[in-house]
Amino acid sequence: MTHLHSKRLSGLGPGRVLATVVGLLAALVLGASGEADASAGPSPVAAPRWTDQPHGFASLAGGTTGGAGGKVVTVTDQASLARYAAAEEPYVIRVSGAIAVEPFGSDIVVASDKTIIGVGDTGEIVHGELHLNPGTSNVIIRNLTIRDSYVEGDWDGKTTDFDAIQMDAVDHVWIDHNRFTHMGDGLLDIRKDSRYITVSYNQFTNHNKALGIGWTTNVLTEITIDHNWFTGTKQRNPSADNCAYAHLYNNYLSAQVADGDPTWTYGNWSRGRTRMVIENSYYDGVQHPYQADATAELVQRGSILRNTAGRTDAWGTAFDPREFYDYRLDPAAAVPALVKRFSGPQKQIGATLHVPADYPTVQAAVDAVPDGNAAPVTIAVAPGTYRAKVFVPASKPNIVLQGTGQDRSDTVIVYDTPAAYGGSTGSATVRIAANDVTARNLTFSNDFDEAAVELNGEQALAMKTTGDRIVFEDTAFLGNQDTLMTDSPKLTTVSRVYVRDSYIEGDVDFVYGRATTVIERSVIKALSRGSATNNGYITAASTWTGNPYGFLVTDSRIVSDAPAGSFHLGRPWHPGGEPEAVAQVLIRNTKLPTAIKASPWTDMSGFSWRDARFTEYRNYGPGAEVTADRPQMSDADARAHTVADYLRGSDDWAPHARH
Repeated sequence: MTHLHSKRLSGLGPGRVLATVVGLLAALVLGASGEADASAGPSPVAAPRWTDQPHGFASLAGGTTGGAGGKVVTVTDQASLARYAAAEEPYVIRVSGAIAVEPFGSDIVVASDKTIIGVGDTGEIVHGELHLNPGTSNVIIRNLTIRDSYVEGDWDGKTTDFDAIQMDAVDHVWIDHNRFTHMGDGLLDIRKDSRYITVSYNQFTNHNKALGIGWTTNVLTEITIDHNWFTGTKQRNPSADNCAYAHLYNNYLSAQVADGDPTWTYGNWSRGRTRMVIENSYYDGVQHPYQADATAELVQRGSILRNTAGRTDAWGTAFDPREFYDYRLDPAAAVPALVKRFSGPQKQIGATLHVPADYPTVQAAVDAVPDGNAAPVTIAVAPGTYRAKVFVPASKPNIVLQGTGQDRSDTVIVYDTPAAYGGSTGSATVRIAANDVTARNLTFSNDFDEAAVELNGEQALAMKTTGDRIVFEDTAFLGNQDTLMTDSPKLTTVSRVYVRDSYIEGDVDFVYGRATTVIERSVIKALSRGSATNNGYITAASTWTGNPYGFLVTDSRIVSDAPAGSFHLGRPWHPGGEPEAVAQVLIRNTKLPTAIKASPWTDMSGFSWRDARFTEYRNYGPGAEVTADRPQMSDADARAHTVADYLRGSDDWAPHARH
C-alpha cells in the first residue's frame, strides 16, 4: 500500500478547566487577603490554603527550599529515614505509613538541605524525635504526625527530653501542617539562636508544653507562627524567649488544660527582650491568653477572646511584620473553622509529585510511588514535550497523571518506536499495567512516521493499558496503526477503561484490544492513507466471549479526511487465532462522516465479521445510513448497553458519575 504522512489534527480545541481541579482548589480555600479585624466578615477574595513555598521569616534571606533539587525517596522504615535524613546531599524524603522508632525516644538526626514530608495523611513518626543539630540549615518538615513518646507519670517532662522536633542554632526551617501529640518533654523546641523560622498550620495536642522558643540571652531569632491549633495543651503556646521578632497571627487556642496552676498555664508569652506581634488569633477557654515580661514588648490587634481569664498584656511598639514580608491575614472570627479544617496533615500535601520540579522525568516520578500504594498520588506534569517512554507497573496503583497546562496539547509524552523494534507492546510510548490509574489533560503520542520507511511491523502504540479501572479525561492519543490498545492481563480477565472528552486518531485498528472500553463525548479521527477505497479500520476488538461488554463508543463524533466510503468501523481480532476472542463493539448516538463505508464491518484473518458482536444504535450524520450490512441494536438491548452497564462490574465502578 502507499503510505502518506499523517494529517494530524492541528488544534485539539481550547483547554478545559477540569472540574476535579476546580473542586480541589475550592476545597482548599477560605479567608481573606490583606488586613482584617475581628469584626470583619468573610472576604470575597479566596486563595489556596497551602503552597509548596514557605512564607514568613522562613522565606527571607535566601529562602528555605529544603531538599529541592536532590533525589526524591519514599521511606517506610526507621533505617531508611535515618540514613537519608542524615545524608550530606539534599533529599526529599517522603514518609509513607507509620515508622516506629527504637529505642523508645531516640533521635532521627536531620542534616541540612532536607525535606521530610508525609505521603497523604499517612506519614507518622512514633516514639521518636527529629533532631536538628547546631549549624543545620535549610530544612522543611511537613505533613507528618509525630506522637507518643510520653513517659507515663512524667507530666512535667523533667526526666526525659523526648520532643517531637528539637533544633539548636539552626537557620531557615519551615515546620508546616504537622500534628504533634503526647510526647515526652516539649512538642516543638526551637532553641539557641535559631533564625528564619516559620511554624504554620500545625496541631499541638494532648500535652503539657507545646512550643518553646529561646534558651539564650541573645536576641536573634526571627519566627513566624500562623494558623496553628493549640488544643488540650497547658503552656508554651508558645513561650518566646529573647526573640528579635516573633509574629503570631491567626492561631487558635482552645480547650486549655485546666489543672488549677495559676502561673504555668498560659497561652502566648513574650519573655525576656522578645518583640512580639499577635494578630487576629482566637482564644477559647484559655488562662492568661497573652502576656509579656516587663522587659519584652507585645502588640496585639484584632484577636477574639472567649471564656478566658487572667493576663492580656500589651505594651511597647514591637515591630511591623509587613516591613519584612507580605502575608494574608484572615478574620479572627473565621479562625476556628479554618484552622480545624486545614491544620495538621492533609491528604493532598505530599501526594503530588511535580515533574520536572521534583523529578526530572515522568518515569522517575512513577518509580518514586511506593509499591502497593493505597492512597492516590498525583504526578503533576508541567507543560512541555517529554520524549521518553513511561511504564506504570502493576505494583503501583492509585496514580493520577495530571498535565498542568491550560490545554492537553501543552503537555505531551511522545516516542517513536514501531513494533518492528520490540514488538507491539514494546512500541508503546506509555504502558499502564496498574489498576486505578487516571490521566488528565495530557497528550500521548507515538510519532513513528509509517510513511517514511517500509517495515514489517509498523504498529506504533501511543498507549497500552492492561490494568482495571483506568480513566482518561481530556486526553489525546496520536498515532497511526494501533494508536490505543486497551487490554487485560489475560483473555478471561476483564479490565475496564473509561475515555471521556478526549481525542483519538489513527488509521489501522487504532482502537483495539480486549478490555471493556467506553469512549464517551470524544472525537475519533480516521486518518487517510491516500487510498480511494480502503484507508483503514477504527476498531479491532478481541473481547472474550464470556464478556458481554467490549467497546462502546457513545455520544461522540467520528471525523475523517479520507474519501467517502473508504473507512471501516472495525474488524474482529482473534489474537493468535484464539476462537474465544469474539469482538463486541457498539457505536451509538455518534455522528459518522461520509468516509464510513456502507458496509462498515469487515473480516480479519479468516474470521467473519458476521460471527462477531458488531452493532450500531441511533447513529447520525452522512455516514450513518442504515444498510443490510449494518446490524442495529434494538431499543430493549440498548437499555442494557449503557455506559453504566459496561463499567459497573462487580464493584459498582462509576467514573462517569463524577460530573
